[in-house]
This record gives sequence, structure tokens and C-alpha cells, in this order.
Amino acid sequence: MSDAKVQPAHRIVRSRLSTRDLVTEAVSGMLARPGRTMLTILGTVLGVVALVATLGLTKTSGNQIVSRIDELQATTVSVSNRSEGGFFGPRTGISVIPWDAEERMVRLNGVVAAGTLTRVDTAGELVSSVPINDPLGQSEFAMDVLAVSPGLFDAVNAELATGRFFDVGHSERHDPVAVLGVGAATRLNVNRVEQQPAIFVGETTLAVVGIVDDVSREAALLNSVIIPDGTARALFNTEAPAEVHIRTELGAAQLIGEQAALALAPNTPEQLRVSAPPPLGGVRTDVSEDLDSQFLILGGIALLVGAIGIANVTLVSVLERVGEIGLRRATGARRRHIAAQFLAESAAMGFVGGILGASLGILVIVGVSAQRQWTPVLDLYVPVLAVPGGTLIGLVAGLYPSWRASRLEPVDALRAGT
Repeated sequence: MSDAKVQPAHRIVRSRLSTRDLVTEAVSGMLARPGRTMLTILGTVLGVVALVATLGLTKTSGNQIVSRIDELQATTVSVSNRSEGGFFGPRTGISVIPWDAEERMVRLNGVVAAGTLTRVDTAGELVSSVPINDPLGQSEFAMDVLAVSPGLFDAVNAELATGRFFDVGHSERHDPVAVLGVGAATRLNVNRVEQQPAIFVGETTLAVVGIVDDVSREAALLNSVIIPDGTARALFNTEAPAEVHIRTELGAAQLIGEQAALALAPNTPEQLRVSAPPPLGGVRTDVSEDLDSQFLILGGIALLVGAIGIANVTLVSVLERVGEIGLRRATGARRRHIAAQFLAESAAMGFVGGILGASLGILVIVGVSAQRQWTPVLDLYVPVLAVPGGTLIGLVAGLYPSWRASRLEPVDALRAGT
């Protein structure tokens, strides 16, 4: 009797599915119905586009918003009297803010422009554009008359619709001239200044030399009659400026706010109230976080819709390929092989959708930014993570369909597929 071991008549060969086979099967399954596959991928593409584009546009628009805040609020300093009287100046008659406030402010390093502003006490006189008393009052209006120094127009970023601003010469000569805000000009029916049309504050005649169309600061100018401060002193006995408005370089507002009171009233700086903007680091963060959270929710909803689309199509594919699943099971494929095949298909669709979505999202950001003349801003991790994110969405979406496919028994699957 030989000592040689008796070889078994047969060995059980375990079925296995290589990575190459898995990829081949997944690609074949996707290409079997290219139209449906493209529509399914489109859902993921739209979701990723929405996510990338909204995050990028949020970052870009948030940057623009904060830049506007910086340009306007972070460069504005105002000084007013603490004594009662407000816009009309101090009732005590003491000149807390000097008439040369503009000259004093522009000497400070960091000041771009400055000017004084005072509402003139006209004793209730109405403003009109005709030199007659209208018994019906249809051509006379109660309107603010503001006395300003010439530098105020630059300090508030005033823009002319027509004509010109008055200058230092007008103020020093006490010339009876005025600039109208666009609202005041409309009410007085003044739209051209070539012939220097006259308006009347009571019995005082003023020649209109310009019309202000827009301002970035101090919107009260748009509905007022604006005259030189020297003219206000001569014609209406205005005693002292009520406010000083200062436009600073970006980052200089805090320093100018500390220096303004001393420069204007060295002996009594405590009688002046200075308004300077707080540091905007917190505002910048809050704006960005609020916009990011809102648009992130919208992008998440779009991705959820794409995931539902992948899950739905994958599930339909399982139901349509029951016969194929039964045949594969009958020829040795295990449950995990079936599940892996459908997971690979859904993950592949998510992967392709992630690539296309990230690319289109970047194009949307660049296109919108170019149209609005913005500087596009996008964190690098957003498009980079969009691709694995799309793959993950496809993988998660395929969990239930692949589990259902793996639970089919070979006999039942073959019967249902016939």
C-alpha cells in the first residue's frame, strides 16, 4: 500500500471578483443604457455645480460686500457738538466747531477729504423757483437749506448730474449760489443750470450752479438746497458749523477719530462727539459665515436631489436586470460580488458627476464675476473635494439598490428574469 496521499477528486474553487473585473462590469452596466446614465449623472452634476458655484459666489459676493463696507463705513468719521442744537449748531452760540474745521482736518495724515455741514435756520421761509407769492402754495416748498464747506462734496462722494460744485471763492465772497440735490431739483422743476436759474428762500435769491445726482454718505443732501458756509453766515447769520464729515484712507479712521477733537477744539475737546467706525473684522466674519451657511444649505439640497436620482435609477436598473443577476449568481457570483458591482456603477456615476460639476461650477463663478466685474474668490478645497464628494454621494445612493440586488436568490431571480 503506497504512502502517497490520496488527492481529493475535486476542489471547491472560491469565486472571486478582481478590481479589473469590477470596473469592467460597472462600465459595461453604465454604457448599456447611455441615455439613462447621462440623465442620472446630470442630477449629480447639477448638485455639485450648485454647491461649488454657490460657495464660490458666496465667497466672492461676500468679499464685495465687505469691501463696500470697508470703503464706506470704515473710512467715515464724523464730529458733532455735544451741546444741544444738533444739526443747527449749538444753541449757546459758542463756536465749538470752528469755521476752518475743513482746513484743520485735511492737515491730518490719513484724511482724504473733509467738510462742515449745518442746517440753516431760515425761520420757516419756504423755497420756490418763482419770485411771486403763490396763494395756493403749489410752487413753494418747505425744504432744508444746508450750509457746507466746499470739501464736503468730496467727503461724501457726491456726483453731479449737471453743472458744478461751488468752491472756496464762492464761500469767501459770500456769493448767493446754491447746489440742489436731485430730489429738491425735481420738486422745484429745475433740470438745467446753463443759465444759472434762480431759486428763492423767502425773499433771498440764490443762483443754481449745479445739481447733485448721488452721494455715498449723508443722503440728506439729495433733498436739500446746499449753499456755501460763507454765504450762510452772511445771509442767514449762521453762527457755527454743526458737524464735520471726514473721509479717511482705509485703516486710518480709528486714528483720525482719536485726533479729530483735539485738532478742532484743543482747549475743549470734551465738548465734541466723535463717531468713528469700530474694527470690521467681526463684521467681515459674520457676513461671510451667514452667506456661507445659507448657500451651503441650498447646495446640500441640490446634492440630495442628485443622490435621490442616482438611487432611483440604480434601483430601476436592479429590477430590470434581475435575470442577469440570477444568471451571475447561478454561475458562482457571491452576494458581495453583486453588491459590489452595483455600488461601483453608482459610485462611478457620482465620480463623473463630481468632475463635470466641479468644472462647470468654476466656469459659473468666473462667468458671473466677469459679468459683474468682480474678482472671483474660491477656496481650493471646494473643487478638489467636489470629486470625492460626488463619488461618495453616488456610493451612498447605491447602498440600498445594491443590497437589494445582493439579496436576490438565484432561482427566484432566474424565474423573474425569464
